[in-house]
Amino acid sequence: MSEIKDRSLYLVVTGECGRGRKAVEIARRAVSGGVDILQMREKDKPKRELMRIGRQLCSICKEKEVKFIVNDDPVLARKVNADGVHLGQEDLSAYPLKKARKILGPDSIIGVSTHSFKQFTKANKEGFDYIAFGPIFPTKTKSYFIGTRDIEKVLKIAKKPVFFIGGINLANIDKLLSCGAKNVALIRAIAEANDIARAAAEFKNKLTIVGQV
Repeated sequence: MSEIKDRSLYLVVTGECGRGRKAVEIARRAVSGGVDILQMREKDKPKRELMRIGRQLCSICKEKEVKFIVNDDPVLARKVNADGVHLGQEDLSAYPLKKARKILGPDSIIGVSTHSFKQFTKANKEGFDYIAFGPIFPTKTKSYFIGTRDIEKVLKIAKKPVFFIGGINLANIDKLLSCGAKNVALIRAIAEANDIARAAAEFKNKLTIVGQV
């Protein structure tokens, strides 16, 4: 299985965020800036379009040895040759971990979203390859946020890498890192930046510097 290393920068690419720029354009710039993992999250496009975009994004990622993840759908992930799938809580009824693993095979990456310490504790016991935890800060994509209160508790029990997500930007990432966070997942702070590559490089540098201290 592809190992997920600490100090990883994870970008979620979605048509809703990007100031009108296409997913492929955002991906190319972000990958050049140092993104380690890229997820395609497109909720409202037809399957044929998802296949086309997915294959393009996969090609960009493979060229730079960036891990490529598809949101929600392990069958689509397999068809576009992605490295794995990311499952939301609402996806687990259709694709529990065992079923997703059967579809994708033993070497694929399967991650999951959690939105509370209780959900995290459950997922932590189930064998996912990474767990996303959030939203930490206020964000346009969710109507709530959970704050930094449980970060240290989460990291203390985590068996696999944890990606903190939700409203993270250059103004608040230091607070997150001071709590012990090693990996972050972002959407708007990179995808909506004037200079996507530079924004990705700045976040990657933040993660790297903390890792060297």
